Amino acid sequence: MHAPLSPQAPAEALRATLAELVDGLPPRQAAQATARLIANYRGATPTDAPVLRDRSDVVAYAAYRMPATFEADRAALGALADAVPQWTPSGHTDIGGGTGAAVWAAADIWPDPADGAGPRPVTVLDWAEPALALGRELAARAPSAALRDARWRRARIDAALDVPPTGLVTVSYVLGELTPADRAAVVDAAAGAAEVVAVVEPGTPDGYRRIIEARDRLVAAGFHIAAPCPHSAACPIEEGTDWCHFAARVSRSSLHRQVKGASLAWEDEKFSYVAATRFRPGPATARVVRRPQTRKGQVLLDLCRDTEELSRETVTKRQGPLYRAARDTAWGDPWPPREDPAP
Repeated sequence: MHAPLSPQAPAEALRATLAELVDGLPPRQAAQATARLIANYRGATPTDAPVLRDRSDVVAYAAYRMPATFEADRAALGALADAVPQWTPSGHTDIGGGTGAAVWAAADIWPDPADGAGPRPVTVLDWAEPALALGRELAARAPSAALRDARWRRARIDAALDVPPTGLVTVSYVLGELTPADRAAVVDAAAGAAEVVAVVEPGTPDGYRRIIEARDRLVAAGFHIAAPCPHSAACPIEEGTDWCHFAARVSRSSLHRQVKGASLAWEDEKFSYVAATRFRPGPATARVVRRPQTRKGQVLLDLCRDTEELSRETVTKRQGPLYRAARDTAWGDPWPPREDPAP
């Protein structure tokens, strides 16, 4: 078994481990498997079998999709951590976690404790044994003890799913593979087990609809929305007119460029998400829900506000520090920027 990588952030460690993995994968086989996975990702996926069927599928997914899923999960969990800065997960269960992108992201947001208390328990549930096997292989080389000690358990992701009590439950890029009844049951199981639930889906109109369904069920179960919404009331977006989504920057591997025929070293992963807590969080006053528009002497920010409405705010150069903050504000950021905690 490989030794753990030298100390570094999980993001860098994951990239290095995936690069080694792809070195042993025949390019033609990788491209064929990846093309099929892209078709499943964009279209209708059978709900009676896992998407990742064998080792070639799993390696192709890990090389092509895992970095994007990781960055989306890390962005969503980072917004959650910003809303509940004093909270850390006592444990983490990832439903439908596949090769483990969400648990790698959580390890990046909440590192192993430095007080010798030992790593938090981490469990990944998935119905595809090849995905679990590769996830276990990747985690064995992680810099995080929580990842190295994680349990990888085979389980059907459906209405019969049993989720033991834990601090954090993530459901990442999974709901689109399930029937409507199973989607509802999985979200309910997550709500029944966790202090905090985070659900991430592709940033498409369909993905957003699944997030709204999950959000509604979490609120009905007594949860409070921590991110991205600055309130727990109904989404102010009129159904069918738009959808709420964000973007995470992803470094493209050589496999990305080969499959897509692309030359850029990066791409943006569009995603929708909701993070909810049993306790009252400190959500943003407003959140930037579109890419800011920078014009001469002003920045235009499209915001979702805690007053349960959408609005546009124009920040001008005459506003000094606020204008400088607006120039540094990105799509998905809270607004106005939170004060840095006192040292």
